[in-house]
Amino acid sequence: MSLHPGQEKITAAGSEPACGAGRRAAHRAADWLSLAAAPTFAVMALLTAVNGPADMICAHMEEGFPLSGMAPMYLLMSAFHLTPWLRLASRRATV
Repeated sequence: MSLHPGQEKITAAGSEPACGAGRRAAHRAADWLSLAAAPTFAVMALLTAVNGPADMICAHMEEGFPLSGMAPMYLLMSAFHLTPWLRLASRRATV
């Protein structure tokens, strides 16, 4: 299964060319790997929020801006990496 429509094409003979099989496997692995980013960043944000900040440079500062630190950065990274999940969900909704 590919997250990109039209990548499931095979040749007229019913089999893929030798170089096409490796390329297709690489695309499939990249698709699944791209799905790992958003949940990984979400878990990192949760762990950082629960365990507290690990910023030793800013440890001497009093309560600063509430959206500073690593947890909001991880949440933003998680949001930016939601595209593969949204693409997968929209594809499943149309099937």
